[in-house]
Amino acid sequence: MSYNLLLVDDDTEFRYEFCECFDDYEITQAPDGETALNILKKPNTIDLVMLDVMMPGLKGTEVLAEMKRLKPDIKIVMLTGSSSKDVVIEALKNRADEFIEKPMNVEETREIIIKLLGQKESAGAPDTGNMKSKIDKVKKFLERNFDKKVSLADAAAHTGLSPKYLSRVFEDVTGTGFSDYKSGVKIKKAREFLKQGYNINQISDMLAYQNAESFIRTFKKFKGLTPAEFRKKEMKVKKQGAKKKKVI
Repeated sequence: MSYNLLLVDDDTEFRYEFCECFDDYEITQAPDGETALNILKKPNTIDLVMLDVMMPGLKGTEVLAEMKRLKPDIKIVMLTGSSSKDVVIEALKNRADEFIEKPMNVEETREIIIKLLGQKESAGAPDTGNMKSKIDKVKKFLERNFDKKVSLADAAAHTGLSPKYLSRVFEDVTGTGFSDYKSGVKIKKAREFLKQGYNINQISDMLAYQNAESFIRTFKKFKGLTPAEFRKKEMKVKKQGAKKKKVI
């Protein structure tokens, strides 16, 4: 498996050196925070962000806060030329996962990246290039971007296949059409959000539906219930479970 890093730094020379040292990863570069945020707002497979603190425009800590809002589970390493206490405190508040001081120690940085990605080795298992691996790649792409509007063309570009061909082989391999699988991913997330107490409009926005009506229609198609009916049923089951525990 090949992991994807997003390197955000205004220093062109540093970005070049970083890419040379970590060429076993796929690296997307951004010269500033605004560019980096635009990358994350679009369908992507970024696993970890290397984010400089001092950049023109948005400060690294501001970018950190917005990235964590967009993708709460994304791993972010802050790159800093100074160990300023104020910077560290602000970054910790915004949930930075790790800090690295410049000039960067390559081996220590590699260990941090491996730790955050949960890898046993610096490089993942190689992609075999067979069709099942490509379909698995599409599935991961859809699951990672449940909160965005992902088209068949987006997924095809990600795998290097034509949209028409991907549509056919996706159904052949999975037994499910691309659109239905994508909707299934969103509905699975919707169930989690409903259990967490989010309202219909909030969930519709979080899953990038055009409007609440479209979300309700899709949910009922897959679950046979409206979101409100599903929530009511879940609450009833939860109450019955609580009563059983009291009796025991």
